[in-house]
Amino acid sequence: MNSNDLIAKVGHLWLDLDHKLKDHNTHKKPDLPQAQLALMETDEAIRTLKSWVITHQFDSWQKEIHFFKYLKPKFVAKFIFLSKVVAFYSGLPYGGDKLVKKKIETEFETMRIFSEDNSEFINYYRRQSTYLDKKYFLRFQYDLYVRLSLDLHSFDDRFSTAQDYLVAHILSNDDYEGFLKKHWQQVKKAQEWPDTPAAHALQWTGSKAALTELVFALALSGSFNHGNTDLAEMVRHIEKAFATDLGNYHKTFSEIRARKSSPVKFLTHLSDILRNHIDNTDD
Repeated sequence: MNSNDLIAKVGHLWLDLDHKLKDHNTHKKPDLPQAQLALMETDEAIRTLKSWVITHQFDSWQKEIHFFKYLKPKFVAKFIFLSKVVAFYSGLPYGGDKLVKKKIETEFETMRIFSEDNSEFINYYRRQSTYLDKKYFLRFQYDLYVRLSLDLHSFDDRFSTAQDYLVAHILSNDDYEGFLKKHWQQVKKAQEWPDTPAAHALQWTGSKAALTELVFALALSGSFNHGNTDLAEMVRHIEKAFATDLGNYHKTFSEIRARKSSPVKFLTHLSDILRNHIDNTDD
């Protein structure tokens, strides 16, 4: 296989992965399982990509640079981004909006430190400079006089260059910043909800797990905003409306899934109550 054919195959692989990830988004799965599934799809694509490249000799150094500067980083960036999303959802703290906001602030600070530590290379990449590309994006061309990743020797030399992984980090941070800003706005909006007695006329006194069942079922049903409501946004509204705190609802949902019998215990209970009421109500 020549390098042009390889690059064409990589393009098709990317389009196929992109289609799969967009398809997952249309199924309205809960945020964490959806991100985990997307992460597995991306991992599979990267493994396929690696199997093609580790034995390939590029026709020219220009094509090799193109692959490691522009093509491979897109796949790895998606993997890094989704890994961060999974970590974000699975690590949401108990304690309500203030702690979630603090977590988001911590994530922003981590990205700020990354940008400061790698400002020279980020500037090189953003300006589309090329004068160091042979050192940065050709295999087996490490220059110890330029800054390299500390875990460089953990990489497979046949599938890595000095800085392609750093490019992937830059791209992933672009996506992750947008993700965090979206959740920041949701938290901000939830905190602006009027804290009045009328808003708390109904208080949830059932279990947290029961309400989590109900929220996930409503979210998956697509019954709000024609199915375009984000799960996190729905959770914040319900927490405010019912004067409660669902805490790490993704963890609660994982515990619900792990039940050995009747995972949807509360929904089954609701169905039984309503059916009994219907059966015993006179016309």
